Amino acid sequence: MVAPRKYPDELRERATRMAIDARKDPAVRAGALKRIADQLGVHPEALRTWVKRAETDEGLRPGTTSDDAARIAELERENRELRRANTILKQASVFFATELDRPHR
Repeated sequence: MVAPRKYPDELRERATRMAIDARKDPAVRAGALKRIADQLGVHPEALRTWVKRAETDEGLRPGTTSDDAARIAELERENRELRRANTILKQASVFFATELDRPHR
């Protein structure tokens, strides 16, 4: 079960947008994340993580985008289910094969 989010989505988007804009200006770049986080009442590390994810999603930073990560997680879940089903089918085929090989009375 996913934990509830501490910060609303609007705050996350606004803080991320402000931080990305501030980082573009060399005059205010130094300490921009900490300053914006303090202004909005957000933990600086949370803001840094949001900015990093936004930059990755926009292609400004190398890494796996949010859409790709969600797709990978979905495929891994499907893969686990298929492996489990395959194991069950193999066990059933072994069971029925041994039943056919037994001598009948």
